[in-house]
Amino acid sequence: MTAGLTGASSPLDAEDLRVRVQKSLDDFLGRQAPLLDAISIELAPFSDAITDLLRGGKRLRAAFAYWGWRGAGGEDCEPAVAAATSLELLHACALVHDDVMDASDTRRGMPAAHRRFAGLHRGNGWVGSPEAFGTGAAILLGDLCLSWADEALLSCGLPQSAIVRAKPVYDLMRTELMTGQYLDLLEQARGGGSVSRAMTVLRFKSAKYTVERPLHVGGLLADADPALVAAYSGYGLPLGEAFQLRDDVLGVFGDPDRTGKPAGDDLREGKRTVLVATAMEGATPAQAALLRRHLGDPALDTEGVEALREVISSTGALARSESLIAALTEEAVQALAHAPITAKAREVLVELAYAATTRTG
Repeated sequence: MTAGLTGASSPLDAEDLRVRVQKSLDDFLGRQAPLLDAISIELAPFSDAITDLLRGGKRLRAAFAYWGWRGAGGEDCEPAVAAATSLELLHACALVHDDVMDASDTRRGMPAAHRRFAGLHRGNGWVGSPEAFGTGAAILLGDLCLSWADEALLSCGLPQSAIVRAKPVYDLMRTELMTGQYLDLLEQARGGGSVSRAMTVLRFKSAKYTVERPLHVGGLLADADPALVAAYSGYGLPLGEAFQLRDDVLGVFGDPDRTGKPAGDDLREGKRTVLVATAMEGATPAQAALLRRHLGDPALDTEGVEALREVISSTGALARSESLIAALTEEAVQALAHAPITAKAREVLVELAYAATTRTG
């Protein structure tokens, strides 16, 4: 990772932006807390769960929105940071709902929201099913984050004309995300399929709302012209795909201390990723049978995780994913070479491309 992403020499470097986004989130949540308190003191665990979830994360979506704004000539200002921050609330919604659908146990090193609320139910000895309570509470928590994402954008402080320009793409991004989530759910129910289908899920569930659409939102807030919006797509879509491919690799081979999730958790959850689909396509009958038998087994032990990792590696799926990540990252970087973008934004977006796809957590 380059100095522009880790150092503190510039007031606008990535670490500083993360701090500013966190402050914007804290300020927004601080304005919401009295409303929840006024409704009922019983909402304190609900408020705490949102606050805890939003204390972590890489803030990539906010960063891409902010630099989409700067790349289109927007000046550094707190309303622009507040607008970018709205994407972190949208991301929180996706994480909470995704964990419910995947039956994940942890998120960012903490119990996933549905597990947290199930524990609250169990600890208080309430009636009914703790798991059903946890699932219901998490769905509502995600819904609230989605609602607040919209509110955060509309109240960011930028001129109404700017928000009107960006809002249609913001709405499209949310539609793409939710339909991508459904396609992922469908793929799980079908037991997986082709690499092509897995790539479609990846593109709409993650890639577009991680990089391309945040850039579009930021750019349109600053009145970006069509040529720049197109350049943002040329950079953002391949980079978003590379980002998610890296996420899929980490979900199988990542270090739990860095990912915040148990080793091989994606295998226990049975995620039908591009990595897994590629392995299935290249597997021998015996390897394919091993994958089908153990993928999605919540009791999969360390030995089982290693056996599936060996299949994924020996079929060439891991090497192919790494090669595709590298190729997509370079495609993204090259798309910026002649883009009508400010020099500072080009520099930061190139750094972000490599940081997002070489990360270990």
